[in-house]
Amino acid sequence: MIEILKVLACMPFLLYACYADIKTRRVANEVWVLMFGVGFIFIMHDLVTYGVPYLIRNVLTFLFIFAFVYVLFQLGAFGGADAKVLMVISLIIPTFPVISVGSTLFPLNGVPFIDIFAFSVFGNSVILTVIVPLGLFFYNLIKNPSESLKRPYYMFIGYITPISKLEKGHFRMIDSYSRTKTGVEFRFRRSGTELTSDVISELKTFQKEGKVKDGVWLTPGLPFMIPITAGFLTAVIFGDLIFYITMQFMLM
Repeated sequence: MIEILKVLACMPFLLYACYADIKTRRVANEVWVLMFGVGFIFIMHDLVTYGVPYLIRNVLTFLFIFAFVYVLFQLGAFGGADAKVLMVISLIIPTFPVISVGSTLFPLNGVPFIDIFAFSVFGNSVILTVIVPLGLFFYNLIKNPSESLKRPYYMFIGYITPISKLEKGHFRMIDSYSRTKTGVEFRFRRSGTELTSDVISELKTFQKEGKVKDGVWLTPGLPFMIPITAGFLTAVIFGDLIFYITMQFMLM
C-alpha cells in the first residue's frame, strides 16, 4: 500500500511539471521542494521501518543519481528541472516499487538487475523519446508525402507549417534563410532559426512577393519532462525498458 501512495504522491507534481514545461519551458524550484516535502513522510516511514540499511541504500542511490544527472546537465543533455526531478524521485522511491493489484504484480517485467528506480525512469524516458521522430515521420508521410520525400531527413525532426499560421512559441525553423538574386534560399541549420516577430514578418513578406512557398519546416521543442513522466509510469507498470530489451536480445 505504501508503494502505491508514493507513486500517487509523485504524480500531481510530475503532471504539473509537464504543464509548466510546455507553457514556459521552466519549472519553479518550489515544485520540487514541495514534492520532497510530501515525499519526506514516506522517507521517514521507510527509515523507521527498515532502519540503517535503508538509510545507507537511500544515500548511495541519491549520490549515484546526483553524479549521473550532474554530468548530463553539464554536458547540456537536459535542463535543471529534469535533473532535480530525478534526484527527488531517487529520494522518495530509491528502489523499484513492487505493487500487488489482485493477482497481478507490478512492474510486469519484474525488478531489473540494477534496482535504481530513478535510473530506470531516465532510461525509459530516453527510449520513449525515440517514438517522437517515428511519429513525425508517419505524420509527414500521410500529411505531405510529395513535399516530405524531397527532404526525408526532415521527416523525422519536424513538419511543414503554412507561413500564414506561424506564431511565436517553442518552435524553431529547421532551416536558415537568406536573400539571393533569384529569391530566397533555405539551408539546413543545426541550431535552427528562432521564430521571432521579425522572422515571421519577413517570411510573410517573402510569401506575398511570391519568393517562397506557403510552408516552412518547423521542429517542435518537446519538453523532456513529458518523456520523464511517461518513463516514470512505464517503470511503475512495466519495468525497465532497457533491461527488457537487453534480455530479449540475449534470449534470441
